[in-house]
Amino acid sequence: MRRSLILDTSIRLVYHPVLVLSLYLLFAGHNQPGGGFVGGLVAGIAIALRFIAGGIDEVRAALPPQPWSLLGLGLLIASVTAVVPLAFGGALLESGKVQWDAPIIGTIKTTSALPFDVGVYLVVVGLVLMMFEAFGEPAAHAALLEDGEGS
Repeated sequence: MRRSLILDTSIRLVYHPVLVLSLYLLFAGHNQPGGGFVGGLVAGIAIALRFIAGGIDEVRAALPPQPWSLLGLGLLIASVTAVVPLAFGGALLESGKVQWDAPIIGTIKTTSALPFDVGVYLVVVGLVLMMFEAFGEPAAHAALLEDGEGS
């Protein structure tokens, strides 16, 4: 099957800005609409574009980590962030604030919702990658059967 030059070029131009948008939504989600889930869905759109352009091999080349590793890491980060307040006498998922003065940047403020959102982001991206792995495998298996290499 021939690949479309226009589609390939368009997706290569759009892929990285969409990922940057997903990261913006991840980090802006505490004060504005967005967060880990929305940012992960937008990253999933970028992954879907790569899948449309070149199939599962293009997705694997763009994101080498195994999908279940991202999913597990995200679940671990979100779970630990949710449970840590219990160790300090707080409630489950209680939010805390951190503020420090960086030498050049100035004052940096963040909340404990950020690592939780990063965990959710990784879970969503891992699930999207697993979905495309499932979509890509039957085609690869069918190609092996046609060549007589599969069982």
